[in-house]
Amino acid sequence: MPTSPSLAPSPASPPRVVRHRRADLVVALVALALAGWVTSGLWQDPNVRAITVNSSDQALFEWLLAFGGHAVTHGDNPLFTYLVNVPDGVNLAVNTSITVYAVVFAPLTYLIGPPATFLVILTLNLAATALAWYWLLSRHLVRSPLAAAVGGLFIGFSPGMVSHANAHLNWTAGWLVPLLLWRTFALRRSRHPLRDGAILGVLVAVAFSIAAEGLFFTALALGVFVAVWALHPAHRAEARAVLPAFLRGLGVTAVVAGVLLAYPLWLHFAGPQRFHGTGFDAVIHSEDVVAYGAYPRRSLAGEVGLGTRLAPNPTEENSFFGIPLLLLTVACFVALWRRADAGRRATLWALGVTAVVFTLLSFGPEAKVDGRRFDLPMPFDLFGHLPVMNAALPARLALVVAPVIGVLLAYTVDQLRADPPRRRSARLAWWAGFALALVPLVPTPLLTIEREPIPRFITAGTWRGYVSPGGVLTPVPLTLDVYPDGQRWQAYALAHRQGEFAIPSGFFLGPGGPDGRGRIGPAPRPFSAMVDQAGRSGLVPIVTEGSIQEVRADLRHWRIETVVLADEVHGAKWSVDEEAIRQTVTALLGPPERVEDVWLWRVPQG
Repeated sequence: MPTSPSLAPSPASPPRVVRHRRADLVVALVALALAGWVTSGLWQDPNVRAITVNSSDQALFEWLLAFGGHAVTHGDNPLFTYLVNVPDGVNLAVNTSITVYAVVFAPLTYLIGPPATFLVILTLNLAATALAWYWLLSRHLVRSPLAAAVGGLFIGFSPGMVSHANAHLNWTAGWLVPLLLWRTFALRRSRHPLRDGAILGVLVAVAFSIAAEGLFFTALALGVFVAVWALHPAHRAEARAVLPAFLRGLGVTAVVAGVLLAYPLWLHFAGPQRFHGTGFDAVIHSEDVVAYGAYPRRSLAGEVGLGTRLAPNPTEENSFFGIPLLLLTVACFVALWRRADAGRRATLWALGVTAVVFTLLSFGPEAKVDGRRFDLPMPFDLFGHLPVMNAALPARLALVVAPVIGVLLAYTVDQLRADPPRRRSARLAWWAGFALALVPLVPTPLLTIEREPIPRFITAGTWRGYVSPGGVLTPVPLTLDVYPDGQRWQAYALAHRQGEFAIPSGFFLGPGGPDGRGRIGPAPRPFSAMVDQAGRSGLVPIVTEGSIQEVRADLRHWRIETVVLADEVHGAKWSVDEEAIRQTVTALLGPPERVEDVWLWRVPQG
């Protein structure tokens, strides 16, 4: 728990307060401008545009916003639903339910729709992350507003944050981290442990709702940092002195957070449709060693061809700092260390150890170097099988490194401003180093595409004449991560108060994976598999009496009343052959009806 007397400024005089306010306004405008720049492709028309590389997650988060708002306003359970994955339902506590966002932004969702609300939250997330880090740095760690701005803007628009801006409302909520740090360190000498512990407990509950994995990583990083800092000889006495107050505050935090999260935690670990681990491969989702020195695709360096494809997908470029920034970080650490007293060195040592630990853990269970795997013992092997840890993707542990780099950059700029090098050449070398390291990482807008429109059959509410209240309707192909239309349609109906219809399948994490682990969506059944094959290949499968009977059993299992094929089906990873799907379903269920702009098959019940 670092002390701040050597870092924090003395009480500000009025002129300095004015300068801070001006700097605050400038940083806020820059952060909003950068956030708008990154998301500018969606702002052209949020109801028409979608994120190219991750339209699946975008559709999922839009559905979560619509469902969460609908659940709260209608008195339903926001953490478990039977509207998706009929008849088993989905445990949203083990998914990323973003319940707080869904509730807070419910009026906006009802007013402008889920796609536009999604875009507002995504943009605000990016700007708020930069501003929250700037605030923490400028008010508690450095004197210079410029230093705080450099650190805050770097963290808020670091490669990992921009990468996760490809539709991840949970990971872009990085503004939670500096608030958690601030309130945690406030417990050191708190005179009101009940109040301060309760505030932190509420904040922990909010963070769990929005980004549980991010909260877990923050707790791990804090644990490593505090342990290293407290064990340093320069701070052992202070750590022992503040430990009782700190533990009292943490105890209150645990009680408050435990009460608020009792039901979500029960659902998460013991509720229906739970699972162990994750539906993603930890080996695939681990960081390549070379990725730390590579450039991300959505950056100025990436635009000129220096980007690489070392991440498992474009949403997981969690490090990608570039060699110049890595060299600058080392130079900053050395320069700060040389001029630091024992207390500051303890803080630097704790920062350095935290960065190294999380870098090593991010390499996952197998070392990867420029895409090649090496069967070597890795630190993640020691922890990867532990509860909770086995649900984390190791590559994302690299996200902890960016704030460490940002703090070191802020410390260095603060020192350069307070006591610049005597030689002009040295000053120029430092600023040139910052420019060379940071300018190539300036983000570029996310790639977007025009998404297929929601059929008039849905938007006009015509579907209500073909599905009983709360009955089951399915698009074909059935809803999955690669075919998100069903949840997009459902989100529209919920947000526009048309009523409820349920869908089989869906994009979610649930049980059914190997060794009791999770999987994406339910296990495929004959009907979904046949339609998927036709949509992908453009070939109509051979339909036999046996396959017809299997499909009828599937329809009874799902209690489907209506099957719908839109003229344009959205395939998140590949194009879809709608005509092959129509012929396949016709062979299985008979000729369809043409209703407005969809093909429709009614399914006799029983």
